[in-house]
Amino acid sequence: MLLNKILEKKSKIGVFGLGYIGLPRCIQFAKKNFKVLGFDNDRKKLEKLKNKKSYLTTVQNKDLIALNKSKFFPTNDLKLVKTLDIIIICLPTPLKNNKPDLSYLRKTLKSIIQYLKEDQLIVLESTSYPGTTEEEIIRPLKSKFKIGKNFFICFSPERDDPGRLIDTYKINRLISGKSSKCKNLGSKLYKQIFKNVKIMNTIEEAEMSKIYENVYRAINIGLVNELKKICHKMNIDFFKVIEGAKTKPYGFKAFYPGPGLGGHCIPIDPFYLTWKAKKFGITSKFIELSGEINNSMPNWIVLNIEKYFKNTKSQIKNKKALILGVAYKKNINDTREAPSLKIIDLLIKKKCKVHYSDPYIKKLKKFRNYKFQNLKSINLSKKNLKFYDFVVLVTDHDKFDKKKILNNAKLIFDTRNFFKFNKSDKVISL
Repeated sequence: MLLNKILEKKSKIGVFGLGYIGLPRCIQFAKKNFKVLGFDNDRKKLEKLKNKKSYLTTVQNKDLIALNKSKFFPTNDLKLVKTLDIIIICLPTPLKNNKPDLSYLRKTLKSIIQYLKEDQLIVLESTSYPGTTEEEIIRPLKSKFKIGKNFFICFSPERDDPGRLIDTYKINRLISGKSSKCKNLGSKLYKQIFKNVKIMNTIEEAEMSKIYENVYRAINIGLVNELKKICHKMNIDFFKVIEGAKTKPYGFKAFYPGPGLGGHCIPIDPFYLTWKAKKFGITSKFIELSGEINNSMPNWIVLNIEKYFKNTKSQIKNKKALILGVAYKKNINDTREAPSLKIIDLLIKKKCKVHYSDPYIKKLKKFRNYKFQNLKSINLSKKNLKFYDFVVLVTDHDKFDKKKILNNAKLIFDTRNFFKFNKSDKVISL
């Protein structure tokens, strides 16, 4: 019986997608003495994992070395699916032409459906619009199994935040399933690695909860980014405004502006909801407007850099520019949807000579329409800093030496308030 296997930690778990969500999930379950198979199509990732080497900043080599080989095994052999009791899906759900792209999920289900068997549990963790689990997993399997009776399906939205120092065990977890038995199995499973698990009434409620979390953040970030533009025009230090406002003990939560949104969640998930809302004849103006504001930030930053040089009777053309940080957030090596890519692209189009420095990303890969494969991170030496006409602080990595940058850079455009305690005439806040 599957429930007993879970409680006795005898169930074999397969995790599909070994990225920022999937690999940590494998480690969590393996550390609790479950046998875990990690599935991925990327042979380079699999080879690194087999050699106990991590490709993520959020997973250390020691985390992999500590795992017994019998507890975690990376593979791309789909035939092993028939040996599994539990399948956890942590695959990308990107946008394509501003519409949901569920191709990773569909291709995976199509490739493993022949190996699925009775008394298995599938849990989808990938974020998507309400109705995805029903449409993409439950419906295709209805003809093969009696869902909720001899085959079980749940949705449990991931709440991982790469780079944030927090005990994942203490993160509250949501889960729901097609039937009460599905919910029970899913909750018992996740209680093995999370302290608190809340069961939602329906899968759609759980799906919407995750979307709501990210829409909430996207809209508030859009608001502060717009206020930043207004304050910049009025010559008001918006970061000091935030510090004042957050002294209020109720009715206010501080959000901070930046160069734009990045990562797989905040720039993507709100548009999953707007797409689904249109199917019901609803236009989500708030969400779409926040997306427009956040997406406009790289253009606004480059425009203001260009204005600065015009005001000093110079021009941006042929200037040597150094981008500090290309990851979408600090202290990680993830460039998905990073605003830095757009900023680099815009500066190149302005005929700037652009390079970057990032302690976590040694070389840029091709991403969407950006072709920066020839760009490699340069060493942030005094000589290199002095070489460039200006630097743009895009990602506020803790590893960046503020003093060295301040003492050697000719001109600094700060998009993160990174130099808030080290103000100087050469620092321009954007």
